[in-house]
Amino acid sequence: MSAVSSYVSSIERDGYVVIEGLVAQEVLQAHKHEFLTALSDAPFGRNEFEGYRTKRLYSLLAKFSSVASWIENETVLNVVDALLPQSYLLSSAQVIQIHPGETPQDWHRDDAIDVLPMPRKHFGISTIWALDDFTLTNGATEIIPGSHLWGAEIPSGGLEAAQIVEMPAGSVLVFAANLVHRGGLNNSNSPRLALSPQFCMPWMRQSENMMLGLPREKVAAYSDRIQSLVGYELIHPGFTGHVDGRHPKRLLE
Repeated sequence: MSAVSSYVSSIERDGYVVIEGLVAQEVLQAHKHEFLTALSDAPFGRNEFEGYRTKRLYSLLAKFSSVASWIENETVLNVVDALLPQSYLLSSAQVIQIHPGETPQDWHRDDAIDVLPMPRKHFGISTIWALDDFTLTNGATEIIPGSHLWGAEIPSGGLEAAQIVEMPAGSVLVFAANLVHRGGLNNSNSPRLALSPQFCMPWMRQSENMMLGLPREKVAAYSDRIQSLVGYELIHPGFTGHVDGRHPKRLLE
């Protein structure tokens, strides 16, 4: 079995997989410096879900050209390719910095759609890249293995199966978007930094409005894969996504 097939099997069975060693440390440190510089002036969150002790950067492709290399990482996209249909989209991409004193998020699913009952197949794949080591004390992501197979309610005793995802910087957590999870408590003395691209079904509305958030001239400079992921692609089969009867990529010429 290939490595990618093994990762896919883990996600189908457990709802998640952790992959280590996909990013060289010198690359990680260069990008981390870029993100930390921007975060120095960023505000803390506006509600409990964003986190009153958490800073976030949105619309990353409009701000950092370097972030494309993380979003289109070959190994990760090979996994997503196997789990989502053709022409899937980048739903969001955030840098998340959890500061000391942050409390845990509420348990949630990234693809929660109230009108579509659980259990059901995932409607997206989420990723969380560790830009700092994820530890027991610094706000590492918490997951409940197997919860992607649950109904809408957390079963009695279900939270007892929760696990804290410890992983070294440069690792990535890849998980089904219907896996129950949350950002953790940071009771350490240091912030915890992560990058989180999320992918969704081609027929879903993206969490971030990429078409309004990304200037067209910025999109034109990215790879064909990034252009497709943000929405400059037709959904096949059919003609969904056209602009005045023309392929949306014609707008980038």
